[in-house]
Amino acid sequence: MSSWTRWHGPAMAQLWGFCWLIVGFWRAALACPTSCKCSASRIWCSDPFPGIVAFPRLESTSADPENITEIYIANQKRLEIINEDDIEAYVGLKNLTIVDSGLKFVAHKAFLKNNNLQHINFTRNKLTVLSRKHFRHLDLSELILVGNPFTCSCDIMWIKTLQETKPSPETQDLYCLDENSKNISLANLQISHCGLPSANLAAPNLTVEEGKSITLTCSVAGDPVPNLYWDVGNLVSKHMNETSHTQGSLRITNISSDDSGKQISCVAENLVGEDQDSVNLTVHFAPTITFLESPTSDHHWCIPFTVKGNPKPALQWFYNGAILNESKYICTKIHVTNHTEYHGCLQLDNPTHMNNGDYKLVAKNEYGKDEKQISAHFMGWPGIDDGANPNYPDVIYEDYGTAANDIGDTNRSNEIPSTDVADKTGREHLSVYAVVVIASVVGFCLLVMLFLLKLARHSKFGMKDFSWFGFGKVKSRQGVGPASVISNDDDSASPLHHISNGSNTPSSSEGGPDAVIIGMTKIPVIENPQYFGITNSQLKPDTWPRGSPKTA
Repeated sequence: MSSWTRWHGPAMAQLWGFCWLIVGFWRAALACPTSCKCSASRIWCSDPFPGIVAFPRLESTSADPENITEIYIANQKRLEIINEDDIEAYVGLKNLTIVDSGLKFVAHKAFLKNNNLQHINFTRNKLTVLSRKHFRHLDLSELILVGNPFTCSCDIMWIKTLQETKPSPETQDLYCLDENSKNISLANLQISHCGLPSANLAAPNLTVEEGKSITLTCSVAGDPVPNLYWDVGNLVSKHMNETSHTQGSLRITNISSDDSGKQISCVAENLVGEDQDSVNLTVHFAPTITFLESPTSDHHWCIPFTVKGNPKPALQWFYNGAILNESKYICTKIHVTNHTEYHGCLQLDNPTHMNNGDYKLVAKNEYGKDEKQISAHFMGWPGIDDGANPNYPDVIYEDYGTAANDIGDTNRSNEIPSTDVADKTGREHLSVYAVVVIASVVGFCLLVMLFLLKLARHSKFGMKDFSWFGFGKVKSRQGVGPASVISNDDDSASPLHHISNGSNTPSSSEGGPDAVIIGMTKIPVIENPQYFGITNSQLKPDTWPRGSPKTA
């Protein structure tokens, strides 16, 4: 029981994984041909005994042959042929090496499905001829053919041309045997009536309107006489070709706008090589708005759109039926251009509820126009949760007569700048609120001051109750300091009865016996008893002379 517990769990999983790995190698070994060794991505056959007589193939029960990227074969004297279906299963193959073996023949379509091939090494085999048709569809970076007994003929002149036009890092010393079995350097080989072909494409103006038809003609020449064919790529429009010896024609009908910018080639090919002449097709068509969606928020708000058209269409935006004049706050941005297709957005910088509404895009060129409209909602109206307000202004942006925008022209010199209405409205509202608040504060202060003044005039005690304002009556006495405060006696009914007491107070002798102290200044005053409602009987004889006011 303890041993079962020890091998249960992660340890058991590791054991099972190791077992499956061993089984996988065992199955691969069983599937691998004799005299070869195999792994998940490589096959190598170098043991001459017993050797192989056919190109190595993995059995159907083995690992997927698509994973094989390298095949290495050496010292296999009985391997003479590569058939068309020998290598087709190894679609992932990149490197093929067959050296010091007996290879004599390679089928024309042997590498038809091996488009990933980059390196081929056929050094020291028994090849006497090798056609360029084997490799013309491959993008080879290296083709090594040293040590093969080629026969001097036009069939191998393509190898010489290949070395001259696409030299490899290491020059190969290639030779061929003439009729006298004499070795001749391939670099010096000259054969009459064996040269590269030529192609000449006679085409009218390849700028055509959508839906029209066009015919292309081509002539080829060369010795040996070349074959002519058309390379139209992935042309969508309906097309048909006619070929007669060295002349050919291609007719394209009901031309589609999807074919604008595509290349059409006339190709001439013979044993030595090939030549081609190409033209580009330009299709003019009316604009089409293929995509227009509600705004999305990223760094800025964006109303995304996609427009197709050739020539390049002009774009114009409308807001709630009125022309939208673009500015630095609202402008058209084109992010991606794909020949006749333009991907962009109407960019809005910090839009508010004032920018909610209907936005219509109109695309126009000389062949027609297209338009689409969406409703945009950026922000709810103040005080309304759902943000929907059907009473938004019909026209926010005035039409200044600015011309429609051309795609990608976001910085126009003739544009009349417009003010961002939402931003301006916000600033106006803020100014109104500030004025209202300031006016309210000032009005309140005025009301308080008027109330205090009225209370002071009708108070029974005059301004005595407001002595904290710093006003008071100054009175000189013998034996008292320069200034003293008189409080709670009969003559304190006067509101100007207080005198500041301290070392910094001016002397009572300055300015007369009755004075008002304001700050550090003593100002003489004359009190009017009638103003404060005081009768003459209330005045002391020693303070006021009868029948006349006291003078300073």
